[in-house]
Amino acid sequence: MNIDAYLERINYTGSREPNAETLRALQVAHLKTVPFENLSIHANEPIVLEDDALFAKVVERRRGGFCYEANGSFAALLRAMGFEVAMLAAGVTNKRGGFGPKFDHMTLMVTLAERWLADVGFGDSFLEPLRLDVREEQVQGALSFRIVDDDDHLILMQRKAGAWEPQYRFSLQSYTFADYAEMCRFHETSPDSHFTQNRICSRATDDGRITLSQMRLITTTGPEQTRTEREVADQDEYNRILLDYFGIVMPQPGA
Repeated sequence: MNIDAYLERINYTGSREPNAETLRALQVAHLKTVPFENLSIHANEPIVLEDDALFAKVVERRRGGFCYEANGSFAALLRAMGFEVAMLAAGVTNKRGGFGPKFDHMTLMVTLAERWLADVGFGDSFLEPLRLDVREEQVQGALSFRIVDDDDHLILMQRKAGAWEPQYRFSLQSYTFADYAEMCRFHETSPDSHFTQNRICSRATDDGRITLSQMRLITTTGPEQTRTEREVADQDEYNRILLDYFGIVMPQPGA
C-alpha cells in the first residue's frame, strides 16, 4: 500500500496517528473525494475485490465504487496506517420494511480505545464515524443517527422528518472479500439489482452532496439541505459533469 499516494488522492494532509480524530478526518476526506458510483457495471468493467485492484481503481485511476470497493479500499488504507479494522456484513433496508441479504452491504468496524462504525460506501449517510457501543442519538450537523440492538444484530437508524428510519442491519463478525463475492456478483450482473438498472455517481461536498443519477444532476446545499435538480442534456454534458465534479473520465465505447 502506497499510503502517500492514497492520502494525496483524498486530499488528506493531517495526522497519521491511528486514533479517533485521524479516523474521523480520513472518513470525511474520503467521502468528499472518492465518489459512490456504479459506473463500472454499465461500462462492462469487472469488479475485482482485491486490495491491489481496488488501489489501482480508486487511487491510480481516480475512480470510486460501490460499497464493497469503497469500504474495501478504505479498510486497506486504514490497516496500512495501523488501525484495527474488520469488514462487516449488513442487510440494507428494503421497500417491504425488512432487510436485504446478509452480504448486501459492507461496512467497517474500527477498534481503538472504543469501537467505531466507519462507512464510506453507503452514499448519503453519516459523514463521520459513529460510536458503535453508544445507544444515544449521535448528531452530525443537521443529521442524527443512532445504533440500536436487535437480538444478535445491530441496526443503524437515521432520523428523517422527525421519525427514526432503519438504514441497515449488521453483526460484528469479521469477514473477508471472498465472503462478499456472491452478493457482489448479484449486484454487478442481476437485472433485479438496482445497480444494474441505473447509473449513479455521488459524493459529499463541504455543505451537502452532489449526485449524478441517470441523466439528472442533483445537489443539496446549506443547513436546510436545499435540493435542486436539473436534466442533463446529453451524453457529452454527462461526461463533462463526471470530469468537472467527480474527476472521472470513463473510457468511451470502441476506444
